[in-house]
Amino acid sequence: MMHLLRKKSENHLQENTRNGVLYFTVPAYDELPFLVHGFSSRIGGVSERELSEMNLSFTRGDDPERVKENFHRIAAAIGFPYERMVFSYQTHTTNVREVTEKDCGKGYLRERDYKDVDGLVTNVPGVVLTTFYADCVPLFFVDPVHKAIGLSHSGWRGTVNDIAGVTVEKMKELYETKPSDLVAAIGPSICQDCYEVGEDVICQVREGFLEALWPVLFTKKETTKPERRENELADNAQKYQLNLWECCRQNMLRAGLRPEHITVTDLCTCCNPEIFFSHRASHGKRGNLAGFLALKE
Repeated sequence: MMHLLRKKSENHLQENTRNGVLYFTVPAYDELPFLVHGFSSRIGGVSERELSEMNLSFTRGDDPERVKENFHRIAAAIGFPYERMVFSYQTHTTNVREVTEKDCGKGYLRERDYKDVDGLVTNVPGVVLTTFYADCVPLFFVDPVHKAIGLSHSGWRGTVNDIAGVTVEKMKELYETKPSDLVAAIGPSICQDCYEVGEDVICQVREGFLEALWPVLFTKKETTKPERRENELADNAQKYQLNLWECCRQNMLRAGLRPEHITVTDLCTCCNPEIFFSHRASHGKRGNLAGFLALKE
């Protein structure tokens, strides 16, 4: 049996297994009867080698029939029809697209007629928002008052450019969502201990967040020996540990969400490479995880 390493957190994501498929849910969402949601793991699929087992990507060199079988299995485990999925088209933007009934199947059963979309929102029951990960941060948003949902992919670029805030604004515009009503979650992704970045990334973090927050968002990496060659500039050689979870939480707070309505993951994809795909842990030899969010029909 595989050991799941959890980070210290007040919010423990729920581990679920159905028909051999392991996936995770947010306890705060389990209390909402109108919602279907889940986040996949590597466990329970049919893909092989570095893509084993539950690869949910058609673009990582996998056999398409194996990927389809994986989608069938995860859909059955979580409890939604696979033909109702609508895929994002992730390129690390802050573009958020509204999807409706006519979009069902895009990315899975038929080609998408859009690109550069890292966030999806809807208020249509039965539409399954689907986004993809292998260390980047899944952001879930649920408006229980107006019955609307959003699901966004937030890598470091999406985080410093505030895709969380863009998603909230889109829901306000389309569905009259009040940020204080939103119940949000930050899903399994890379933790601060595992996420080393350079000065170029930290410069953009500094531009995106108030200076008072910097101590909780990143720390300089301590080194015991020089890590740069003589021809490298010192500022380019400096490394930092970036806390994407706290960055995303701060973006949610800035957008008007209540702190008690935000669940922050306790699961790092890089700390658990046997259970999750991790780009960092595998040096790019990996499949994709996926987040799913839908209003029940």
